[in-house]
Amino acid sequence: MSVRTQIKSYAMKRTRSINQNIPHRLLPDFRNLGTALRIVLLANAFALVCVVARVGSVGELWQRMLLDSALLQPVLLSVLLALYALNNVLQRMSYWRSVAAILLLAVGITLLFSLVGGELFAEINESPHFLNGRRMLLAALLAFVLLTYFRWRAMAMSPALQDARLQALQARIRPHFLFNSINAVLAIVRAEPKRAEAALEDMADLFRMAMSDAHDMVALKDEVALAQRYLALEQLRMGDRLRVRWQTEHMPQQALIPPLVLQPLLENAVYHGIEPLAGGGIIDIDIHEKGAQLYLSVSNPLPGKAAQSDGNHLALSNIRERLSLLFDVEAEYRVERNDDSYHVHIVIPLCKPDLT
Repeated sequence: MSVRTQIKSYAMKRTRSINQNIPHRLLPDFRNLGTALRIVLLANAFALVCVVARVGSVGELWQRMLLDSALLQPVLLSVLLALYALNNVLQRMSYWRSVAAILLLAVGITLLFSLVGGELFAEINESPHFLNGRRMLLAALLAFVLLTYFRWRAMAMSPALQDARLQALQARIRPHFLFNSINAVLAIVRAEPKRAEAALEDMADLFRMAMSDAHDMVALKDEVALAQRYLALEQLRMGDRLRVRWQTEHMPQQALIPPLVLQPLLENAVYHGIEPLAGGGIIDIDIHEKGAQLYLSVSNPLPGKAAQSDGNHLALSNIRERLSLLFDVEAEYRVERNDDSYHVHIVIPLCKPDLT
């Protein structure tokens, strides 16, 4: 399949649109490190509040905390492992069925540890049946409170994520890029009509994608194809001054990535790195997978006193915001700037399409 055909299929692909009336993903991704950290912190905070409400002195507070923690930590770890394993199954279920399944899971694991622990977790002057019932009730209450928190957080974050997607689309078409591309095509339309026709088709594909709805995630190969169309148009007007080195031998073709992440990085490299240099320069693009992560880096030379414009800074900030909203603490966006070079490094979880 040609690159141009890939772009057209990319633009026409039926994926979720921010303009469609679709319910938010209210259930958290239990394989996300940020989700696991929040569960651990909130669960321990909840346990601390329960302990403080039951004790009458500081000495009793520490004793009670140690006793409750001996049960809480193995239960919490077991629940997190179970949720990690069942994450895909829970995501495919309706929200309230998932909630019911998680509550039953938390209660069941709590009861199992309470029974297996026997006298280790027993309390003086308290019936074993009443004790187990109270622990199961607290486990169900804690699980419901956590799910309510994640539901509220998803609903609160959804408008922010949609705004970030819209900003990404609105910032893609720069008037001077359009004018420069048209002028470059006009300059060769008589001497090289075939090349001019191909350039106009590339421009149409690029702008069709830029004007289309923002999707949640797209195939990495399609995002790279879109970036190649952009660079082809820039090379049309800059000629040999713009050179590109792709390192994609170990790129996972079908990996999923947020749309319009690579192109603005390249736009930044062209306008603030290559174009101000009289002799031009080379843009290095490295995309590969390592372990369970996807690594993407873009490097370009810089003129002596390069300064980022507000528009460029906004575009890069938009990428950082979208990565944070989508991947939480598992996303890394790092910039290294030297006297004569600029490097952007992005690391996100390696996401593959669900073929089930």
